[in-house]
Amino acid sequence: MENVLIATVLSFVITYFAIPVLIRVAELKHLYDEPDERKSHKARIPTLGGIGFFSGFVMASAVCVPTFADSPFQYMVAAFIVIFMVGMKDDIVGLSPLKKLIGQLMASFAVIYLGNLQISSMYGIMGIDALPPHFSLLLTYFTFLVIINAFNLIDGVDGLAGSIGMLVSGVLGTYFLYTGELLYAVMGFAMAGGLAAFLIYNISPARIFMGDTGSLMVGLVNAILAVKFIEVAGNPAGKLPVTSVPIVAIAILIMPLFDTLRVFAIRMMHGRSPFSADRNHIHHYLLELGLNHKQTAVVMVMINAGYIALAFALQDIGSGYLLSVILVSALLLTGILYQMKKRKEAMLRALTVSAIKDAASETQTTVTHPKILRVNTKGILQDK
Repeated sequence: MENVLIATVLSFVITYFAIPVLIRVAELKHLYDEPDERKSHKARIPTLGGIGFFSGFVMASAVCVPTFADSPFQYMVAAFIVIFMVGMKDDIVGLSPLKKLIGQLMASFAVIYLGNLQISSMYGIMGIDALPPHFSLLLTYFTFLVIINAFNLIDGVDGLAGSIGMLVSGVLGTYFLYTGELLYAVMGFAMAGGLAAFLIYNISPARIFMGDTGSLMVGLVNAILAVKFIEVAGNPAGKLPVTSVPIVAIAILIMPLFDTLRVFAIRMMHGRSPFSADRNHIHHYLLELGLNHKQTAVVMVMINAGYIALAFALQDIGSGYLLSVILVSALLLTGILYQMKKRKEAMLRALTVSAIKDAASETQTTVTHPKILRVNTKGILQDK
């Protein structure tokens, strides 16, 4: 317990004091996220915030993680450094999607293959239990890539990725603390503490963004925690077993996972790359309905928290039923948001057309009387 508390406080303090320095450095070196028609912000904002909570997280974890034989932590640190370098290069000079994917695979390899962390069972979903080794590795790599990119893609509103990352790492860290998995408990709370300090500067109006350095790091850490959660909670002999554990893990990450997979599907249905930019994310829908950044972040975090509570409450109904409840309700809520957005757009178009017609009508009905100029006896033009 002391390790977890120290890690949380240390990560918070380091991040809190690092961020102002990073803001100043970004201003001096002109390292900004430039606004454009796709982005929600209208001013130039520094993008080095991820360095702050990366430093706090890694230092707190290195100090507070308990040492034991065959610890996978050294491989995790290697993965953190790889993903940090990938994110930094993308933030400063830009990086192609293929190179980012290769960097993510390298980081995932360090944790999955060298650190021996993988999804080895489906825990009865579709009647499948133990997985063949090769399929187990493929599924784990896919899970890591989806979660990493999910946090990267939802980082479009002030405070959103940080808030959801803090919620997820805090929930999973609490579970590991209760079950005695101190390595993962320290990691979860160290990330939550660093993100809490970062959010002080990132809540709207944001003074700094986490950038890809931060969002990729949040995704990687939460991917590690989620896969370990499936392994530990899926053990019936464990201290706190969870029924339908893969579906509960999906519910814990529902907002980034569902939104990313939904947007990828929409893009591919339209013949575009899944990594191409658009405004089809849920946070875009909420912004277009008139919510500001802070309200959008709060609504999405509350929905995510609601799904976590729902999944734990309904875990005993069976994996198939629980997955159906989560997916159907998520699709229904998103469909309602989409229809509300379309209705508001139609109303705005109608108002615009009506205003144009009114202006044209006024122009046509206004009669301009010509001026009559007469010359008085003194030869002076008089305006009549």
